[in-house]
Amino acid sequence: MKSKNLLIVLILTGLLTACASSVSTFYQVFKANGDGLVKTGNSLVFEDENCIVSYNLWSEGGNIGFRFYNKTDQNIFLNLDECFLVFNGNAYNYFKNRTYAFSSGTGVEITSGLGGTTSVVGSNSVTGINYLSFLQTDAVSIGGTQSMYFSGSSNVSKGYAVTFNEEKIVCIPSKTAKIINEYSINKTPYRDCDLLRFPSGKETAEKTFEKQNSPYVFSNRIVFRIGQSEAEKKIENGFYISEITNLSLSKMTTREHEVFCGQKDDEKTTYFKEAPPDEFYVTYKKTESSFWHH
Repeated sequence: MKSKNLLIVLILTGLLTACASSVSTFYQVFKANGDGLVKTGNSLVFEDENCIVSYNLWSEGGNIGFRFYNKTDQNIFLNLDECFLVFNGNAYNYFKNRTYAFSSGTGVEITSGLGGTTSVVGSNSVTGINYLSFLQTDAVSIGGTQSMYFSGSSNVSKGYAVTFNEEKIVCIPSKTAKIINEYSINKTPYRDCDLLRFPSGKETAEKTFEKQNSPYVFSNRIVFRIGQSEAEKKIENGFYISEITNLSLSKMTTREHEVFCGQKDDEKTTYFKEAPPDEFYVTYKKTESSFWHH
């Protein structure tokens, strides 16, 4: 009987191992060339006498959002209705005339138990725009039990909601910055017969491009005015993908102990080996039916 159970365990282990090995994670890394932008620390930077525009593309799918810093002694007004992401010749608006809602609500349910003890459970949630301009809902729960000498049940709720329109003109005060986020660059792996899809752990597969044959050419067109001036100023920060590389999980990441204030974590954490501001990545899986080339 014991040998039979051992055989079942071995079979199940083999099946699980086969399933686990049949799906592997790979990364396709896109390197961008920024026309006129300078790599400084963890940013790609454009700077003139009025502003500093900074980019960090590193994320899944690529973050083409930017940080706009006002160098002047006056307010700068970004005209979002005249700002665009231009991707492979197609323009996408930064201003979409949306309406956002900020809401706060509290609900309490009181239910009497058979023994005269009543449970009181409440919840509170807040929805609004976070510091990266994304809509976010946070929930806080409260709970407790208290003795109340009555029977039956009741529901009590209260709250409020405030709606507001998306800003067409974004004011950036002197010597401050604001972050403008809206679009990803590309979330789909690039396919090419010359680009090996599943390189081994020690290999890399790459393909390079010039601007004229790059599969992805994009730019941010930014329009603003300074103070009370009616004159508009225009900036265009251009990019093109100059290199695409396929990497295995082991080539892309490393596992290390996190150290904080001299204390090492017991568990290892997975980190990217590199996170350059002029690159981004797309993840994809290898399965039994996958093609060997993108």
